[in-house]
Amino acid sequence: MKKFIIPGIIIIIIIFVIYNVAFKKEEAEFETAEVIKGKIAQEIFETGQVKKGGTINLSFKSAGTIEKVYVEVGEEVGNQEILAKLETNQLQIQLKEAESALAVAQAKLDKLLAGATVEEIKKAETTVANKQIALDSTKEDLEAAYEDAVNDLDDAYLKAYNAQNTTNEIRRTYFISFDQAKIKYETNQNNITSAAAQIKELINEAKETSQRDKINLALSGTKTKLSDISDYLKNIREVCEEPNYRNIVSSADKTLIDTERTNINTAISTVTGAQQAITAAFSDVQVAEGNLQAAQDDLAILTADPVQEDINLYQAQVNQAQASVDALENTIEEAYLRSPVAGQITDIKKKAGELAQPALQDVAVTLLSKAPYEIEVDIYEEDVVKVDVGNQVDIILVAFPEETFKGEVIFVNPAEKVVDGVVYYEVTIAFESIPENIKPGMTTDLTIKTAEKENVLIVLEDAIQKKAGKTIVEVLKGEEIEEREVETGLKGSDDMIEIISGLEEGEKVILR
Repeated sequence: MKKFIIPGIIIIIIIFVIYNVAFKKEEAEFETAEVIKGKIAQEIFETGQVKKGGTINLSFKSAGTIEKVYVEVGEEVGNQEILAKLETNQLQIQLKEAESALAVAQAKLDKLLAGATVEEIKKAETTVANKQIALDSTKEDLEAAYEDAVNDLDDAYLKAYNAQNTTNEIRRTYFISFDQAKIKYETNQNNITSAAAQIKELINEAKETSQRDKINLALSGTKTKLSDISDYLKNIREVCEEPNYRNIVSSADKTLIDTERTNINTAISTVTGAQQAITAAFSDVQVAEGNLQAAQDDLAILTADPVQEDINLYQAQVNQAQASVDALENTIEEAYLRSPVAGQITDIKKKAGELAQPALQDVAVTLLSKAPYEIEVDIYEEDVVKVDVGNQVDIILVAFPEETFKGEVIFVNPAEKVVDGVVYYEVTIAFESIPENIKPGMTTDLTIKTAEKENVLIVLEDAIQKKAGKTIVEVLKGEEIEEREVETGLKGSDDMIEIISGLEEGEKVILR
């Protein structure tokens, strides 16, 4: 009997060892975390510097023509008070169109779900034909816009050529002696001649090729050169007022220079109008193409039994239309230049009718903040998209490390700042209450609270995986592992992430 008992015991021991080594070890290969409900906060950590509450240069967030300036130099303004506004007539029209497109997209989705009648199919076929006619018309309008642009370019060159001839004639008449004024005059006059020649070269190339991109290039280049010529004429006019020539150059010739500059500025406006007309016509073509495609899609869907893919497509069109409405509403809101803080207007650099650009150097209004101290911080481009005016900020001054002060984001400069090839955006933060003994230049450690949610499902971010374009987690069900797709939301600064769908509270997920 012993001969059989001993091998049996050995087999049991071997099985026990294999179980403990293999299975127990496998269980210990991963770590789990529980899905819980709680608060999640998205925060950005940066280092800033205290500065005196001085002037703030305000620029528009988008390009456009200024419609109205509501304030004057010296005027006291409150926080978020409107200072100026860009023209939004075209945007309002586009918004109405987008809202109509949204309503149509929603109606189409509803109708798809309800099914179509024979009459509706015939109507859809007619709509396709009409949309094709509309597209052909917009293409003709675009072609006409380019033809008009070429004529405007010719007129612009003529004005540049006239300015060249006029200034050349005045130079030969009055600037005979070799002196500094003559050198300045000839330099600017030669620059006008060169600019006019470059305009002619751009126009000739555009005409020879008849390519639209060449015409666009000619318009852009011509406008730049016309602007240069305007500056050169201004310089020449100033030379004519120098002591040695003030009483020599006749009033008539001085007026002639002024007239040439006015003509050049008019040409700049004309060329700008031609660019805008092309842009508008091109946009109309794109809209018409979209309308035609939508009509064709409608007809195809109407003549087929609704399937889930079609429903998904129409829902996507609804979502896209809603996104267009949201984007236009946001653009219209950005057309208003608002005061980020209470203060006093110290300078107005733009007036109604002028063009504004979303650039750091294209300042529209300068404001003197009432706050004695503020914090300035440069935030990396990937983080600044999370920052909004009104975000709360925890502030620790290096000089007073034991105390945390409260603040608020009051201004996010829309213009970029490039440092060593890296794009940053300047953000200004105001103190809730000014600390005692604070000094300009002090370093601050900042925690900007960009978003916060309470009572939401959260889990450690290490549980989230990307696989085949999907966001998944591994859920532990007893001794089984279930792979599940999830939708995530806000990412917290404490390595937690919001779960919008796909998990339930109390479930255990595997950390990788």
